[in-house]
Amino acid sequence: MIAITSTLVCGITLWIAYMNKARCAGGTFEESGRSAIFDVIKDSHVCYSDIQYLWLGRGINEHVFPYITGGITPDGQLTGGAVEYPVLSGLLMWIGGIGSHNDADFLFHSALLLAPFALLTAYLLARMAGPAALLWAAGPPLILYAFHNWELPVVATAVAAFYVMTVLTRYSLRDRAIAAAVFLAIGFCFKLYPGIFLPPLLIYVLVGEHPLREKRFDVRGALMVAATAIGTVVAINLPFALAGYDGWRASITFQQLRQADITTNSIWYWGLGPLFANTRSGYDTFQDMVSVASPTLIVASFALACWLGWKKYQLSGIYPWIGVSGAMLCGFLLFHKVHSPQYTLWLIPFLVLLEVPWGLIVAYLMADACVGIGVFRYFYALGAGRNADFEQNIVQIGVWGRAALLAIFFLLFIGARARSHGRLGVPGAVGLDLGSVSADRHIAPPARTAA
Repeated sequence: MIAITSTLVCGITLWIAYMNKARCAGGTFEESGRSAIFDVIKDSHVCYSDIQYLWLGRGINEHVFPYITGGITPDGQLTGGAVEYPVLSGLLMWIGGIGSHNDADFLFHSALLLAPFALLTAYLLARMAGPAALLWAAGPPLILYAFHNWELPVVATAVAAFYVMTVLTRYSLRDRAIAAAVFLAIGFCFKLYPGIFLPPLLIYVLVGEHPLREKRFDVRGALMVAATAIGTVVAINLPFALAGYDGWRASITFQQLRQADITTNSIWYWGLGPLFANTRSGYDTFQDMVSVASPTLIVASFALACWLGWKKYQLSGIYPWIGVSGAMLCGFLLFHKVHSPQYTLWLIPFLVLLEVPWGLIVAYLMADACVGIGVFRYFYALGAGRNADFEQNIVQIGVWGRAALLAIFFLLFIGARARSHGRLGVPGAVGLDLGSVSADRHIAPPARTAA
Protein backbone atom coordinates (compact mmCIF):
# COMPACT_ATOMS: atom_id res chain seq x y z
CA MET A 1 0.00 0.00 0.00
CA ILE A 2 2.77 2.44 0.88
CA ALA A 3 4.42 1.81 -2.50
CA ILE A 4 1.23 2.78 -4.33
CA THR A 5 0.72 5.79 -2.07
CA SER A 6 4.28 6.94 -2.59
CA THR A 7 3.93 6.62 -6.35
CA LEU A 8 0.68 8.59 -6.41
CA VAL A 9 2.13 11.32 -4.20
CA CYS A 10 5.15 11.44 -6.48
CA GLY A 11 2.85 12.01 -9.44
CA ILE A 12 1.31 15.03 -7.73
CA THR A 13 4.74 16.38 -6.85
CA LEU A 14 5.89 15.98 -10.45
CA TRP A 15 2.89 17.98 -11.66
CA ILE A 16 3.80 20.78 -9.25
CA ALA A 17 7.42 20.56 -10.37
CA TYR A 18 6.44 20.87 -14.02
CA MET A 19 4.11 23.81 -13.39
CA ASN A 20 6.93 25.54 -11.54
CA LYS A 21 9.30 25.29 -14.51
CA ALA A 22 6.56 25.94 -17.07
CA ARG A 23 6.19 29.48 -15.72
CA CYS A 24 9.30 30.30 -17.78
CA ALA A 25 7.87 28.85 -21.00
CA GLY A 26 5.13 29.78 -23.42
CA GLY A 27 3.55 33.01 -24.57
CA THR A 28 5.36 34.85 -27.33
CA PHE A 29 8.20 32.97 -29.01
CA GLU A 30 11.25 34.34 -30.72
CA GLU A 31 12.14 33.11 -34.20
CA SER A 32 14.48 30.53 -32.63
CA GLY A 33 11.63 29.04 -30.63
CA ARG A 34 12.83 30.56 -27.36
CA SER A 35 10.09 31.86 -25.08
CA ALA A 36 10.47 35.63 -24.93
CA ILE A 37 9.69 35.55 -21.22
CA PHE A 38 12.48 33.10 -20.37
CA ASP A 39 15.37 35.53 -20.07
CA VAL A 40 13.15 38.07 -18.33
CA ILE A 41 11.94 35.99 -15.38
CA LYS A 42 14.10 32.82 -15.22
CA ASP A 43 16.13 34.10 -12.25
CA SER A 44 13.69 36.43 -10.52
CA HIS A 45 10.91 33.81 -10.53
CA VAL A 46 13.30 30.87 -9.96
CA CYS A 47 11.84 28.91 -12.86
CA TYR A 48 15.05 28.43 -14.82
CA SER A 49 15.81 24.92 -16.10
CA ASP A 50 18.71 23.55 -18.09
CA ILE A 51 16.15 21.66 -20.17
CA GLN A 52 14.57 24.84 -21.49
CA TYR A 53 17.90 26.66 -21.73
CA LEU A 54 19.53 23.95 -23.84
CA TRP A 55 16.80 24.06 -26.44
CA LEU A 56 19.31 26.31 -28.19
CA GLY A 57 23.03 25.71 -28.63
CA ARG A 58 23.06 21.89 -28.78
CA GLY A 59 21.29 21.26 -32.07
CA ILE A 60 18.09 20.17 -30.33
CA ASN A 61 15.97 22.85 -31.99
CA GLU A 62 17.34 21.62 -35.33
CA HIS A 63 16.67 17.96 -34.40
CA VAL A 64 20.31 16.98 -34.91
CA PHE A 65 21.10 13.46 -33.73
CA PRO A 66 23.65 13.81 -30.92
CA TYR A 67 27.38 13.04 -31.03
CA ILE A 68 27.53 11.88 -34.64
CA THR A 69 28.49 15.36 -35.82
CA GLY A 70 30.13 18.26 -34.07
CA GLY A 71 32.92 18.59 -31.56
CA ILE A 72 34.37 21.16 -29.20
CA THR A 73 36.49 24.25 -29.76
CA PRO A 74 39.73 24.92 -27.83
CA ASP A 75 37.87 27.36 -25.58
CA GLY A 76 35.26 24.76 -24.65
CA GLN A 77 32.37 25.66 -26.97
CA LEU A 78 30.39 22.68 -28.23
CA THR A 79 29.57 22.56 -31.92
CA GLY A 80 27.23 20.60 -34.16
CA GLY A 81 25.35 17.82 -32.38
CA ALA A 82 27.76 17.52 -29.44
CA VAL A 83 26.31 17.78 -25.93
CA GLU A 84 28.07 17.80 -22.58
CA TYR A 85 26.37 14.72 -21.12
CA PRO A 86 26.98 10.97 -21.53
CA VAL A 87 25.32 9.32 -24.48
CA LEU A 88 22.04 8.14 -22.94
CA SER A 89 21.25 11.61 -21.60
CA GLY A 90 22.06 13.07 -25.01
CA LEU A 91 19.76 10.51 -26.60
CA LEU A 92 16.94 11.49 -24.23
CA MET A 93 17.48 15.14 -25.11
CA TRP A 94 17.18 14.31 -28.79
CA ILE A 95 14.01 12.27 -28.26
CA GLY A 96 12.50 15.12 -26.25
CA GLY A 97 13.19 17.42 -29.16
CA ILE A 98 11.33 15.27 -31.68
CA GLY A 99 8.10 17.03 -32.55
CA SER A 100 9.12 20.11 -30.53
CA HIS A 101 8.95 23.48 -32.26
CA ASN A 102 9.88 25.68 -29.31
CA ASP A 103 11.35 25.47 -25.84
CA ALA A 104 7.93 25.08 -24.21
CA ASP A 105 7.25 21.97 -26.29
CA PHE A 106 10.71 20.66 -25.46
CA LEU A 107 10.18 21.18 -21.73
CA PHE A 108 6.81 19.44 -21.86
CA HIS A 109 8.02 16.48 -23.93
CA SER A 110 11.10 16.09 -21.73
CA ALA A 111 8.91 16.11 -18.63
CA LEU A 112 6.81 13.30 -20.10
CA LEU A 113 9.98 11.31 -20.77
CA LEU A 114 11.47 11.89 -17.33
CA ALA A 115 8.40 11.48 -15.11
CA PRO A 116 8.17 7.66 -15.31
CA PHE A 117 11.70 7.38 -13.92
CA ALA A 118 10.73 9.43 -10.87
CA LEU A 119 7.59 7.34 -10.35
CA LEU A 120 9.61 4.12 -10.60
CA THR A 121 12.09 5.48 -8.07
CA ALA A 122 9.28 6.34 -5.65
CA TYR A 123 7.82 2.84 -5.98
CA LEU A 124 11.14 1.01 -5.51
CA LEU A 125 12.18 3.16 -2.54
CA ALA A 126 8.86 2.50 -0.86
CA ARG A 127 9.27 -1.24 -1.39
CA MET A 128 12.65 -1.04 0.30
CA ALA A 129 12.17 1.58 3.00
CA GLY A 130 8.46 2.10 3.51
CA PRO A 131 7.09 5.55 4.44
CA ALA A 132 10.57 7.09 4.36
CA ALA A 133 10.21 7.01 0.56
CA LEU A 134 7.93 10.03 0.86
CA LEU A 135 11.12 12.05 1.33
CA TRP A 136 11.69 11.39 -2.36
CA ALA A 137 8.08 11.43 -3.49
CA ALA A 138 7.00 14.63 -1.73
CA GLY A 139 10.25 16.36 -0.83
CA PRO A 140 11.22 19.88 -1.93
CA PRO A 141 14.14 18.64 -4.09
CA LEU A 142 11.79 16.87 -6.49
CA ILE A 143 9.76 20.07 -6.90
CA LEU A 144 12.87 22.16 -7.46
CA TYR A 145 14.88 19.81 -9.66
CA ALA A 146 12.71 17.11 -11.26
CA PHE A 147 12.70 19.00 -14.55
CA HIS A 148 15.75 21.15 -14.01
CA ASN A 149 18.06 18.74 -15.82
CA TRP A 150 18.09 15.09 -16.87
CA GLU A 151 18.72 13.55 -13.42
CA LEU A 152 15.68 11.32 -12.96
CA PRO A 153 16.78 8.42 -15.21
CA VAL A 154 20.17 8.09 -13.56
CA VAL A 155 18.66 8.12 -10.06
CA ALA A 156 16.22 5.41 -11.13
CA THR A 157 19.01 3.16 -12.38
CA ALA A 158 20.97 3.50 -9.13
CA VAL A 159 17.88 2.74 -7.04
CA ALA A 160 17.07 -0.22 -9.29
CA ALA A 161 20.53 -1.64 -8.55
CA PHE A 162 19.89 -1.31 -4.80
CA TYR A 163 16.45 -2.90 -5.20
CA VAL A 164 17.82 -5.91 -7.07
CA MET A 165 20.43 -6.49 -4.40
CA THR A 166 18.23 -6.05 -1.34
CA VAL A 167 14.80 -7.35 -2.32
CA LEU A 168 15.26 -10.02 -4.99
CA THR A 169 16.97 -12.36 -2.55
CA ARG A 170 15.56 -15.54 -4.09
CA TYR A 171 18.36 -15.18 -6.62
CA SER A 172 22.01 -15.83 -5.82
CA LEU A 173 24.27 -12.98 -4.78
CA ARG A 174 26.30 -13.33 -7.95
CA ASP A 175 23.23 -13.16 -10.20
CA ARG A 176 21.83 -10.15 -8.35
CA ALA A 177 25.18 -8.37 -8.47
CA ILE A 178 25.50 -8.94 -12.22
CA ALA A 179 22.03 -7.45 -12.73
CA ALA A 180 22.90 -4.54 -10.42
CA ALA A 181 26.10 -3.96 -12.40
CA VAL A 182 24.04 -3.62 -15.57
CA PHE A 183 21.87 -0.97 -13.92
CA LEU A 184 24.89 0.90 -12.58
CA ALA A 185 26.54 0.80 -16.00
CA ILE A 186 23.40 2.14 -17.65
CA GLY A 187 23.33 4.87 -15.02
CA PHE A 188 26.96 5.66 -15.81
CA CYS A 189 25.88 6.26 -19.41
CA PHE A 190 23.24 8.74 -18.22
CA LYS A 191 25.29 10.70 -15.65
CA LEU A 192 28.59 9.14 -14.60
CA TYR A 193 28.11 8.98 -10.82
CA PRO A 194 26.59 5.45 -10.46
CA GLY A 195 29.90 4.12 -11.72
CA ILE A 196 31.51 4.97 -8.38
CA PHE A 197 29.21 2.44 -6.68
CA LEU A 198 30.81 -0.45 -8.55
CA PRO A 199 33.92 -0.89 -6.33
CA PRO A 200 31.85 -1.31 -3.12
CA LEU A 201 29.59 -3.75 -4.96
CA LEU A 202 32.62 -5.76 -6.09
CA ILE A 203 33.95 -5.94 -2.54
CA TYR A 204 30.52 -7.04 -1.32
CA VAL A 205 30.44 -9.85 -3.88
CA LEU A 206 34.02 -10.80 -3.08
CA VAL A 207 33.43 -11.26 0.66
CA GLY A 208 29.84 -12.55 0.50
CA GLU A 209 26.74 -11.51 2.35
CA HIS A 210 26.37 -14.09 5.16
CA PRO A 211 28.30 -13.26 8.35
CA LEU A 212 28.02 -16.70 9.94
CA ARG A 213 29.17 -18.78 7.03
CA GLU A 214 32.76 -19.69 6.31
CA LYS A 215 34.34 -16.89 4.35
CA ARG A 216 35.59 -17.80 0.90
CA PHE A 217 36.43 -14.92 -1.37
CA ASP A 218 34.43 -15.11 -4.60
CA VAL A 219 37.07 -13.68 -6.92
CA ARG A 220 35.42 -15.11 -10.00
CA GLY A 221 32.07 -13.58 -9.06
CA ALA A 222 33.61 -10.17 -8.51
CA LEU A 223 35.40 -10.34 -11.85
CA MET A 224 32.18 -11.36 -13.61
CA VAL A 225 30.39 -8.37 -12.09
CA ALA A 226 33.19 -6.02 -13.16
CA ALA A 227 33.24 -7.47 -16.67
CA THR A 228 29.47 -7.07 -16.95
CA ALA A 229 29.64 -3.40 -15.99
CA ILE A 230 32.52 -2.66 -18.35
CA GLY A 231 30.92 -4.59 -21.18
CA THR A 232 27.63 -2.73 -20.77
CA VAL A 233 29.34 0.67 -20.85
CA VAL A 234 31.34 -0.29 -23.93
CA ALA A 235 28.29 -1.70 -25.73
CA ILE A 236 26.34 1.53 -25.16
CA ASN A 237 29.15 3.95 -26.02
CA LEU A 238 30.93 2.15 -28.84
CA PRO A 239 28.35 2.85 -31.60
CA PHE A 240 28.50 6.59 -30.86
CA ALA A 241 32.30 6.62 -30.63
CA LEU A 242 32.63 4.80 -33.95
CA ALA A 243 30.02 6.91 -35.74
CA GLY A 244 31.38 10.25 -34.57
CA TYR A 245 34.40 10.12 -32.29
CA ASP A 246 34.92 13.88 -32.10
CA GLY A 247 31.32 14.51 -31.10
CA TRP A 248 31.38 11.66 -28.58
CA ARG A 249 34.72 12.74 -27.10
CA ALA A 250 33.52 16.35 -26.82
CA SER A 251 31.26 15.52 -23.88
CA ILE A 252 34.28 14.31 -21.90
CA THR A 253 36.47 17.22 -22.95
CA PHE A 254 33.75 19.71 -21.97
CA GLN A 255 33.67 18.44 -18.39
CA GLN A 256 37.46 18.41 -18.20
CA LEU A 257 37.62 22.04 -19.31
CA ARG A 258 34.85 23.27 -17.03
CA GLN A 259 36.09 25.66 -14.37
CA ALA A 260 35.07 26.38 -10.80
CA ASP A 261 33.17 29.61 -11.36
CA ILE A 262 30.12 31.41 -10.03
CA THR A 263 27.78 28.88 -11.67
CA THR A 264 29.28 25.81 -9.97
CA ASN A 265 28.12 26.35 -6.35
CA SER A 266 31.19 24.56 -5.01
CA ILE A 267 33.32 25.07 -1.92
CA TRP A 268 36.21 25.80 -4.26
CA TYR A 269 34.66 28.91 -5.75
CA TRP A 270 33.31 30.28 -2.48
CA GLY A 271 36.19 29.16 -0.28
CA LEU A 272 39.41 29.25 -2.26
CA GLY A 273 38.36 31.50 -5.14
CA PRO A 274 38.29 34.85 -3.28
CA LEU A 275 41.95 34.41 -2.32
CA PHE A 276 42.98 34.50 -6.00
CA ALA A 277 40.32 36.70 -7.56
CA ASN A 278 42.23 39.98 -7.83
CA THR A 279 44.22 39.29 -11.00
CA ARG A 280 43.97 37.19 -14.12
CA SER A 281 47.13 35.30 -13.19
CA GLY A 282 45.66 34.66 -9.76
CA TYR A 283 42.46 33.31 -11.33
CA ASP A 284 44.48 30.98 -13.57
CA THR A 285 46.48 29.80 -10.54
CA PHE A 286 43.22 29.11 -8.71
CA GLN A 287 41.86 27.01 -11.58
CA ASP A 288 45.14 25.06 -11.82
CA MET A 289 45.01 24.33 -8.09
CA VAL A 290 41.42 23.15 -8.28
CA SER A 291 42.14 20.92 -11.27
CA VAL A 292 44.65 19.04 -9.11
CA ALA A 293 43.16 19.28 -5.61
CA SER A 294 39.59 18.37 -6.57
CA PRO A 295 40.24 14.95 -8.19
CA THR A 296 42.92 14.15 -5.61
CA LEU A 297 40.56 14.69 -2.70
CA ILE A 298 37.73 12.87 -4.47
CA VAL A 299 39.88 9.78 -4.99
CA ALA A 300 41.14 10.02 -1.38
CA SER A 301 37.54 10.17 -0.10
CA PHE A 302 36.67 7.10 -2.18
CA ALA A 303 39.60 5.17 -0.73
CA LEU A 304 38.70 6.27 2.79
CA ALA A 305 35.09 5.21 2.38
CA CYS A 306 36.08 1.76 1.10
CA TRP A 307 38.60 1.35 3.93
CA LEU A 308 36.08 2.36 6.60
CA GLY A 309 33.64 -0.08 5.05
CA TRP A 310 36.27 -2.79 5.33
CA LYS A 311 36.79 -2.00 9.01
CA LYS A 312 33.04 -2.31 9.46
CA TYR A 313 33.13 -5.64 7.66
CA GLN A 314 35.82 -6.94 10.02
CA LEU A 315 33.58 -6.12 12.99
CA SER A 316 30.23 -7.29 11.65
CA GLY A 317 30.99 -9.78 8.89
CA ILE A 318 28.99 -7.74 6.35
CA TYR A 319 30.47 -5.20 3.97
CA PRO A 320 28.13 -2.14 3.96
CA TRP A 321 28.31 -1.56 0.22
CA ILE A 322 25.32 0.77 0.00
CA GLY A 323 26.53 2.82 2.94
CA VAL A 324 30.00 2.99 1.40
CA SER A 325 28.46 3.98 -1.93
CA GLY A 326 26.59 6.80 -0.20
CA ALA A 327 29.77 7.95 1.53
CA MET A 328 31.63 7.96 -1.79
CA LEU A 329 28.88 10.08 -3.30
CA CYS A 330 29.20 12.52 -0.40
CA GLY A 331 32.93 12.75 -1.05
CA PHE A 332 32.28 13.42 -4.72
CA LEU A 333 29.68 16.11 -4.05
CA LEU A 334 31.86 17.75 -1.42
CA PHE A 335 35.09 17.98 -3.40
CA HIS A 336 34.04 18.17 -7.04
CA LYS A 337 34.57 21.54 -8.70
CA VAL A 338 30.94 21.52 -9.84
CA HIS A 339 28.04 21.04 -7.44
CA SER A 340 24.88 21.79 -9.38
CA PRO A 341 21.72 22.13 -7.25
CA GLN A 342 19.98 19.19 -8.92
CA TYR A 343 22.68 16.81 -7.63
CA THR A 344 20.65 16.68 -4.41
CA LEU A 345 18.40 14.19 -6.21
CA TRP A 346 21.37 11.81 -6.31
CA LEU A 347 21.67 11.91 -2.52
CA ILE A 348 18.00 11.58 -1.52
CA PRO A 349 17.76 7.77 -2.04
CA PHE A 350 20.55 7.25 0.51
CA LEU A 351 18.72 9.45 3.02
CA VAL A 352 15.67 7.27 2.41
CA LEU A 353 17.41 3.89 2.63
CA LEU A 354 19.80 4.52 5.52
CA GLU A 355 18.93 5.51 9.07
CA VAL A 356 20.34 8.97 9.62
CA PRO A 357 18.75 11.51 11.98
CA TRP A 358 15.79 13.30 10.46
CA GLY A 359 16.99 16.56 11.97
CA LEU A 360 20.11 16.38 9.83
CA ILE A 361 18.02 15.60 6.77
CA VAL A 362 15.81 18.64 7.37
CA ALA A 363 18.91 20.77 7.86
CA TYR A 364 20.33 19.53 4.56
CA LEU A 365 17.08 20.30 2.74
CA MET A 366 17.15 23.82 4.17
CA ALA A 367 20.76 24.34 3.11
CA ASP A 368 19.95 22.94 -0.30
CA ALA A 369 17.03 25.35 -0.70
CA CYS A 370 19.38 28.24 0.14
CA VAL A 371 21.43 27.22 -2.89
CA GLY A 372 18.66 25.98 -5.19
CA ILE A 373 16.57 29.13 -4.74
CA GLY A 374 19.12 31.62 -3.47
CA VAL A 375 21.59 31.28 -6.33
CA PHE A 376 19.02 32.36 -8.91
CA ARG A 377 17.93 35.30 -6.81
CA TYR A 378 21.63 36.14 -6.51
CA PHE A 379 22.03 36.06 -10.29
CA TYR A 380 18.94 38.26 -10.64
CA ALA A 381 20.29 40.82 -8.18
CA LEU A 382 23.63 40.93 -9.98
CA GLY A 383 21.96 41.27 -13.37
CA ALA A 384 19.72 44.06 -12.13
CA GLY A 385 22.70 45.98 -10.78
CA ARG A 386 21.40 45.79 -7.21
CA ASN A 387 23.36 45.21 -4.04
CA ALA A 388 23.50 41.40 -3.82
CA ASP A 389 25.07 41.01 -0.36
CA PHE A 390 21.95 39.47 1.18
CA GLU A 391 21.50 36.95 -1.64
CA GLN A 392 25.20 36.13 -1.57
CA ASN A 393 25.04 35.41 2.15
CA ILE A 394 22.08 33.08 1.62
CA VAL A 395 23.99 31.18 -1.06
CA GLN A 396 27.05 30.87 1.14
CA ILE A 397 24.97 29.60 4.04
CA GLY A 398 23.67 26.93 1.68
CA VAL A 399 27.06 26.03 0.23
CA TRP A 400 28.83 25.70 3.59
CA GLY A 401 25.87 24.16 5.39
CA ARG A 402 25.55 21.58 2.67
CA ALA A 403 29.29 20.87 2.74
CA ALA A 404 29.33 20.36 6.52
CA LEU A 405 26.37 17.98 6.36
CA LEU A 406 27.93 16.01 3.51
CA ALA A 407 30.98 15.45 5.70
CA ILE A 408 28.70 14.23 8.50
CA PHE A 409 26.72 11.97 6.17
CA PHE A 410 30.02 10.55 4.86
CA LEU A 411 30.72 9.12 8.31
CA LEU A 412 27.13 8.22 9.21
CA PHE A 413 26.29 6.32 6.03
CA ILE A 414 28.96 3.68 6.50
CA GLY A 415 27.70 2.64 9.92
CA ALA A 416 24.01 3.32 9.34
CA ARG A 417 21.34 0.66 9.56
CA ALA A 418 18.69 0.35 6.89
CA ARG A 419 15.24 1.85 7.22
CA SER A 420 13.36 -1.47 7.29
CA HIS A 421 9.61 -1.77 7.54
CA GLY A 422 9.55 -5.54 7.41
CA ARG A 423 9.42 -5.94 3.63
CA LEU A 424 11.09 -9.34 3.84
CA GLY A 425 9.00 -10.47 6.76
CA VAL A 426 11.94 -10.66 9.16
CA PRO A 427 12.85 -7.69 11.36
CA GLY A 428 16.16 -6.29 10.23
CA ALA A 429 16.30 -8.47 7.13
CA VAL A 430 16.44 -5.53 4.75
CA GLY A 431 19.15 -4.00 6.91
CA LEU A 432 21.11 -7.23 6.75
CA ASP A 433 20.98 -7.22 2.98
CA LEU A 434 22.15 -3.63 2.88
CA GLY A 435 25.10 -4.66 4.98
CA SER A 436 24.62 -1.91 7.53
CA VAL A 437 23.46 -3.51 10.75
CA SER A 438 25.56 -4.07 13.79
CA ALA A 439 27.19 -7.40 14.54
CA ASP A 440 24.82 -8.26 17.36
CA ARG A 441 21.93 -8.48 14.86
CA HIS A 442 23.60 -11.13 12.72
CA ILE A 443 21.59 -14.05 14.01
CA ALA A 444 20.78 -15.77 10.74
CA PRO A 445 21.17 -15.34 7.02
CA PRO A 446 18.52 -13.13 5.38
CA ALA A 447 15.21 -14.71 4.58
CA ARG A 448 14.76 -15.88 1.02
CA THR A 449 11.46 -14.45 -0.05
CA ALA A 450 10.08 -13.62 -3.45
CA ALA A 451 10.02 -10.01 -4.54
